[in-house]
Amino acid sequence: MPISFTAYDGTRLAHHVRGDGDPLVVLPGGPMRASAYLGDLGGLAAHRRLILLDLRGTGDSAAPADPATYRCDRLVDDVEALRVHLGLERMDVLAHSAGGSLAMLYAARHPARVSRLALVTATPWALGMPATAEDRLAAALLRKGEPWFEDAFEACRSWLAGTGDHDPAFAPFFYGHWDDTAREHDARGDEEFNDEAAGVYGSPGAYDPPATRAALARCTAPVLVLAGELDGGPRPELARRTAAAFPRAETAVQPGAGHYPWLDDPEWFVRRVLAFLGQD
Repeated sequence: MPISFTAYDGTRLAHHVRGDGDPLVVLPGGPMRASAYLGDLGGLAAHRRLILLDLRGTGDSAAPADPATYRCDRLVDDVEALRVHLGLERMDVLAHSAGGSLAMLYAARHPARVSRLALVTATPWALGMPATAEDRLAAALLRKGEPWFEDAFEACRSWLAGTGDHDPAFAPFFYGHWDDTAREHDARGDEEFNDEAAGVYGSPGAYDPPATRAALARCTAPVLVLAGELDGGPRPELARRTAAAFPRAETAVQPGAGHYPWLDDPEWFVRRVLAFLGQD
């Protein structure tokens, strides 16, 4: 059952609880995908109590009266409302993909409220460092031996060149293993995304990279930046550049993993995240 609370503007938000133990607040990506796609993060819920936030307008959270509040920097106040609702003085935070930029903005604005921060395959838009078309094509070429590669690569290249639409054909590039689990996970996306909200998430004004960098340079929380070896956004080198924005950051590259590393090798993922959280 989702648990509801109220945001600063009266919007009813929801979070889901999975597992037991110390709380770990989880911010989903997409952008603006319902938190259901995260599952139990490969079994991490057996070790920590996952608090999975449905961002406004996604999952069990209500849509706001003002669609402009879907913008990433505006969502920081929802994360703070969740912390207050949970009664936590400080919190461990794990953020995936686009949620990484939201987590960075939260840490920049509320550094004293973050005890540890894990950024999982997070493209650092908040730092002014998007994954480039060259990044994505280079990562895609690592999959050249896969039986689905030719059709997927052409679709991906057309999309990145602006001559084709986002095509389901290149979904396999986001997964380390294009198996039944990955296919089912990808197929749920149509129901879990709020496309309108996603279009606002990174709209003009959402990010101020120089200000965010300056603020994060003063953030003393330990940070883990975890990349998938096969992921194109971010590639491991971009993850290392992200880590350089924090005073106390470490980088981990999960072998054979794509954009959803908890699906590709759950044991490796859980072991590495727990080691960072001090529970190995």
